Amino acid sequence: MKPVIVFKNVAHEGPGYLGDFLTQQNIPWQVVNTNEVGAMPASILDYSGVVIMGGPMSVNDELPWIAPLLDLIREAKAADIPVLGHCLGGQLISKAFGGVISANPIKEIGWGEVNVTQNEAAKHWFGEIESFNSFHWHGETFSLPEGATHVLASVHCQNQAYSIGKHLAFQSHIEVTAEMVKSWCELGADELAEAAASPAVQQAEAMQQTLPVHCFFLNKVAKQVYGQWIKGLMP
Repeated sequence: MKPVIVFKNVAHEGPGYLGDFLTQQNIPWQVVNTNEVGAMPASILDYSGVVIMGGPMSVNDELPWIAPLLDLIREAKAADIPVLGHCLGGQLISKAFGGVISANPIKEIGWGEVNVTQNEAAKHWFGEIESFNSFHWHGETFSLPEGATHVLASVHCQNQAYSIGKHLAFQSHIEVTAEMVKSWCELGADELAEAAASPAVQQAEAMQQTLPVHCFFLNKVAKQVYGQWIKGLMP
């Protein structure tokens, strides 16, 4: 099988549990750092699937790697190569497919409940799961592109995930591990302090209470979702 390509946009936001899952399934995968000069592939056709991770930047920023990555996402869709996005990755997919990325009403940071939409597409991805605690760290949100089916929502952000056929875009982070949460809390200490008044922002201590338990249950959700996604990988 051709490898899955994972686009990483910042050092501390890697594939997390997704990398572990792909390895367990004997699916080859490789990471490309989008901000490294010359790292972007000329074509996506050498890959069986495309994953885009998160990052603190905005899709609307004029960064040199964003336009080429949007082109690769569109190429993947045209070639029926499945695309999966987490947070910024979901926003990049949305922009590539014609959606709009704008400020969310409030920042959403920390553990928070998300509810699975009652439709066949959501049931395909989440099985019998009706709600779960996901991890959030975002200040922007995406609109649903043409042809998208809404599959996930939270109280503070309506568009938490959608699918278009075998393509899946998340606003939240289902890929996080305990180590990632700890790292993000350290690196994002200033942002947490500035957003302390927001009703959707947890502070570091609250995020890390019973952290292994949170990650254990989120990994189970991610395993269900990723298990469905890999069924669409191109040979």
